[in-house]
Amino acid sequence: MRVLKFLVIAVLSAIATSSLQAQNDALIGTWKLNTAKSKYEPGPTPKSLTRIVEAQNDGVKYTFEGVAADGTPISYTFSVKFDGNDNPITGTVPNGADTASMKRVDANHYVATLKKGGKPLGTSKVSISKDGKVATVEASGTNAAGVKTHDLQVYDKQ
Repeated sequence: MRVLKFLVIAVLSAIATSSLQAQNDALIGTWKLNTAKSKYEPGPTPKSLTRIVEAQNDGVKYTFEGVAADGTPISYTFSVKFDGNDNPITGTVPNGADTASMKRVDANHYVATLKKGGKPLGTSKVSISKDGKVATVEASGTNAAGVKTHDLQVYDKQ
């Protein structure tokens, strides 16, 4: 009876752990910007943008690579925990941000903040679809020229 009880507890623990890991994995993967479904105000939309999100300890590492509308490369990376603390950005973010922070709302929703010199430049609300195939990012802020922006970015999981 003890062995059976132990096995039941072990199986239930494994199922619970798998479920939690699956929830955390919604954000993880390679995502390509769907330029046809995305809207950048005031614009313009990048020619291409790929974001790779990798699990890293108790947070994630973001890597962005692409081509801006004017043909210049886009390349930056940052690692965040879901604690709201600022983390350095390596590379050049289009709005000039130098730090990023992130908080998890639930398994499929996140809020990120980009700052420069400690001053907030923008906030992004990230939603992952229930099937895990589409990420929608609603980003509001100020670009490098000081102009208010509002973007709706749609990414397809690869």
